[in-house]
Amino acid sequence: MQRICAALVHGGYRVTLVGRERPGSEPLVERAYAQYRLRCRHHAGKAFYLEYNWRLYRYLRHQSCDILCAVDLDTIVAVTHAAAGRPVVYDAHEYFSETPEVQRRPFIKRAWEGVARRYIPRCAAAYTVGPELARLLTARYGLPFVVVRNAARYVPEPVFLETQTASKYILYQGALNEGRGLPELITAMTQLPDLQLYLAGEGDLSEALRRQVARLGLGERVQFLGYVAPQKLKALTRKAWLGYNLLEDRGLSYHYSLANKAFDYYQAGLPALHSDLPEYRALHRQHGGIILCDGLQPSSIAHHVRRLLREPEAYAALQRACQRARPLLAWRHEVGRLLAVYAEVSSSSK
Repeated sequence: MQRICAALVHGGYRVTLVGRERPGSEPLVERAYAQYRLRCRHHAGKAFYLEYNWRLYRYLRHQSCDILCAVDLDTIVAVTHAAAGRPVVYDAHEYFSETPEVQRRPFIKRAWEGVARRYIPRCAAAYTVGPELARLLTARYGLPFVVVRNAARYVPEPVFLETQTASKYILYQGALNEGRGLPELITAMTQLPDLQLYLAGEGDLSEALRRQVARLGLGERVQFLGYVAPQKLKALTRKAWLGYNLLEDRGLSYHYSLANKAFDYYQAGLPALHSDLPEYRALHRQHGGIILCDGLQPSSIAHHVRRLLREPEAYAALQRACQRARPLLAWRHEVGRLLAVYAEVSSSSK
């Protein structure tokens, strides 16, 4: 969202980014756009979604603006009703009703799909993170979805390449949620005694994963970093030995995923282990720099990692491929499509 808001400001828009304040949130950093945090009493479950949408609606209905943007399905109800006739742009970071957390609960899935069918076609424009997901969402809801990938900014500075470090660690960044291969990765760590694991983020599985680490006696080698500020995360990623992004092939959202962490790993010059799914196969085919893993078996994860440990030449080749891909997989190539979406909405609403 920081990249999107900064790009819109650079394109001549006045932008306000609205989010929520979590327990333990760090103070906001001053940026080129305005920022506002909603405070909620609830932080999970149905009560949270109801409270957050109510507070979001109450805040937005008093704001003077020309365009509103709903980020993912869990904000679209409040944003659409607060818009009161003003155009709404839908930013789909995922196929919300097809995520594992929603898909395994049929009633909840039907409810969110009902929200999608009712509200997405009413939006003035929409964009999402990858071509396969854009094709699927366009066909499902009848609204053309533009592709704006969550690529990281390219900084034309050398990335230090090092295959031998005193303490190698695997890095996972993102939500600690189900379907992301995290219990399997922790189990695989029992077969990788020379490596550490850093988990940057929190989520629905946070406590269960901490209990698993304690049960397996991995407390000294698996670190839970919690929420990490973007600049700190960038430095952490550059020092990592291997990135991790495995997804359970359950639900269309994960099947057609193209996570922003994939681009963060590339920009850090960091080889990464990704799921053998369509968008990651395309990255592998076009740019290299990644290892594709079929399935989530701990033995398979450990096998791929041990191979890289045994073959430093293969690891170095992956690093070089990441270096070559950095300027090609950069946010600057996505900005034009983003601004074109808002320019068309702006001209249509006048």
